[in-house]
Amino acid sequence: MEAAWNESAASSPSYSAYVYGDSSWPDPGWPLTNRPALLTGIFAVACGQVVVILYHFFHLRSNCSRIQKAVMPESSFLSDMMGHLAQPEGFVLLSLYLSGTWMFRLMPKSYYSAEGTVNPVHVFAQLVINDFFQTVMHLGEHKLSPWIYRMSHKPHHRFLNPKMFDAFNGSICDTIFMILLPLFLTAQIVHCNVWSYMAFGTIYASWLTLLHSEVSHPWDPLFRKIGFGTAGDHHVHHKCFIFNFGHLFMWWDMMFGTYK
Repeated sequence: MEAAWNESAASSPSYSAYVYGDSSWPDPGWPLTNRPALLTGIFAVACGQVVVILYHFFHLRSNCSRIQKAVMPESSFLSDMMGHLAQPEGFVLLSLYLSGTWMFRLMPKSYYSAEGTVNPVHVFAQLVINDFFQTVMHLGEHKLSPWIYRMSHKPHHRFLNPKMFDAFNGSICDTIFMILLPLFLTAQIVHCNVWSYMAFGTIYASWLTLLHSEVSHPWDPLFRKIGFGTAGDHHVHHKCFIFNFGHLFMWWDMMFGTYK
């Protein structure tokens, strides 16, 4: 099982030493001196958001259908975009998490390796496992107690008819429980290299943003057939509150009997 999730031993002696057997780091200050890898990862997520925003801008101007027919409040694309990027509970908090876990060596050692390339199996495993943890946290926020719901997830649910730029508009507690904690738990299970981590992070942030879109996407019919989450699925959750707790995958809701 470990071989399925962990990076295979690279030929580099230094990599093999600190991932397979030697508990010491190659250099006590190495996570600090290897900041370019951290910055590259954050830059990759930012580039993914640029692609998502450009896609959304042109898609809104195409012959696309709105998911909910209710009239939405007047707002400009630019102001909505700036609000999305500046949300403290969004990319600001996520960047702090990535920086902190990297600098304080809280990630498994394989994450600090640049050996090899993107491993699609590791990327997909991260997406699936992280979404499972996120679904459990999401259910907990809704079901455990009214107080937990109010302090964490309720601010995000003021959007009954969300727009794409509402994706990270919620609360700091919500981000910690539903995004940061699942990310950390997933990293302890899937031991991948830095490239697979960057690919996962970019796909995850982009997909989570697109799930809040006010319009359908061209790939939605295919995604519904294979149980991948769509913006329509997530709108059902925002409208009804008691269905579709999953995000990237609807498999968990199908198992729990909460899919609609």
